[in-house]
Amino acid sequence: MSEGGRKVVIVPCSGIGKTYGTVSREAAYEVTEDLRPTDTQLVALSLLVLGDEDARAAVAGRPAVTIDGCKLACAARMVEESGGTVARDFAVLDAYRRHRQFKPQGIAELNDGGHELAHALAEEIAAAVDDLSRNGGEDA
Repeated sequence: MSEGGRKVVIVPCSGIGKTYGTVSREAAYEVTEDLRPTDTQLVALSLLVLGDEDARAAVAGRPAVTIDGCKLACAARMVEESGGTVARDFAVLDAYRRHRQFKPQGIAELNDGGHELAHALAEEIAAAVDDLSRNGGEDA
């Protein structure tokens, strides 16, 4: 776990109705539920947008990893506007550029390529969580 028992906050895109938004959320779920459940905490972007006090408290004073589905970077922007610090930011489009063999399609249900892309992105995020945990929340 991160230094002092602090979890790394994972904030994925809320791009509902967008394939890259779905990939973002699937990657976040894999990291927080399967790959690094004791080291991470999922915070819904929608709660930050609404100004939810618990969500704002979760991002305050802890390293945050954001996963954005498009160039608007809503997750990164809202973490900063909510008083948090983005320690690492990931963009689904950048992950797709690194893994062109996984062409994501679908929204409510991703195709196999979308699931593979989400898994590849989740592995990258898990490595970043490990780096942040080793370095006490400082970007490696």
